[in-house]
Amino acid sequence: MGVQDSAAAEVDGLNGLDELDRGVVHALQIHPRAPWKLVGEVLGVNPVTAARRWHRLTEAGLAWVTAYPRLSNSRIVVTAVVEVDTEPGTAQDVARALAADPAVTNIKLTAGGRDLVASVVTRSLDELAHLTTLLFQRTPGVRATRTHVSTGLPTEGSRWRLRSLDAVQSARIEAALPAPCRPALADEAGWDALDAHLLELLSTDGRLSLRDLSAATDASLTTVRRRLQSLLTSRLSLRCDLARPLSGWPLSAVYFASVPGQFVAETSRALCGVREVRSCAITAGPHNLVIDVWLRDLHDVHDFEAHLSRQLPRLTIDDRSVVLRTVKHMGRLLDRDGRCVGVVPLRHPQG
Repeated sequence: MGVQDSAAAEVDGLNGLDELDRGVVHALQIHPRAPWKLVGEVLGVNPVTAARRWHRLTEAGLAWVTAYPRLSNSRIVVTAVVEVDTEPGTAQDVARALAADPAVTNIKLTAGGRDLVASVVTRSLDELAHLTTLLFQRTPGVRATRTHVSTGLPTEGSRWRLRSLDAVQSARIEAALPAPCRPALADEAGWDALDAHLLELLSTDGRLSLRDLSAATDASLTTVRRRLQSLLTSRLSLRCDLARPLSGWPLSAVYFASVPGQFVAETSRALCGVREVRSCAITAGPHNLVIDVWLRDLHDVHDFEAHLSRQLPRLTIDDRSVVLRTVKHMGRLLDRDGRCVGVVPLRHPQG
């Protein structure tokens, strides 16, 4: 039994986490770089115990913290959803080939009107055109692609919470978050080699200590602290993810929906408040909303659609696909159980 398999067995495989594990994950979903002293105090355990629980989860590939370019900032990135049709029997091979590219952040094998749904991050529309031409259309097994450029991202996966902590505990973790401040113009002027290296390191492990980051980048502790604060203010986001089967929401689906243009903002805000909605992208194309959801059961695929129709009568679900397997999630390569088994470090958008 390998290290990862042994660690997974310690947390009862994919059958569930205990309350302390769930509390640690929820705390890091709120504040991904929260000090272990704070996490321990909130959960009523020794900080060493909290850190040990997290280490066990990460070693098993069951939870992780990732840094990534701030997707909502269109001055930094251009994002898109790409539907991929493949030749019969080639979908998994195509997914593995696409997963090797850092610009392809997410890949799902799906059933329905497309074989794969991928998310891509580029620095410009021109680069997006180049990517879809070279990467997708020249990958063996790809028959056709359809690209939906995102013009807004009202909500994305980093905002999803496990809901293990109570309101008082959550408030204590939130109070420790760095105070937001207005970024300096220089913060958005461009990325240098240190920025790129920090993103690469933090996309692999978003909780790397300042000391480890300093050693890896050969930059002083003061420089790394200042630069990291600057990046997290304006250009990078952090998120804590959990292997989906452990979340209590083992099924995933993608809905392609439309709403009259004057109601897009209102509808997308309403979708942000729906617990099943993992992310929502406003897109330019035949569908102006692409909605990723987590569900409990296959029956919920249509039940959820009916619920949306009742709550949002102006919304029309044009198509939907059940996710058979997530191959890559924010740079993380996942196995069939949703465990992280590798990382393709994210590149900075100007790289």
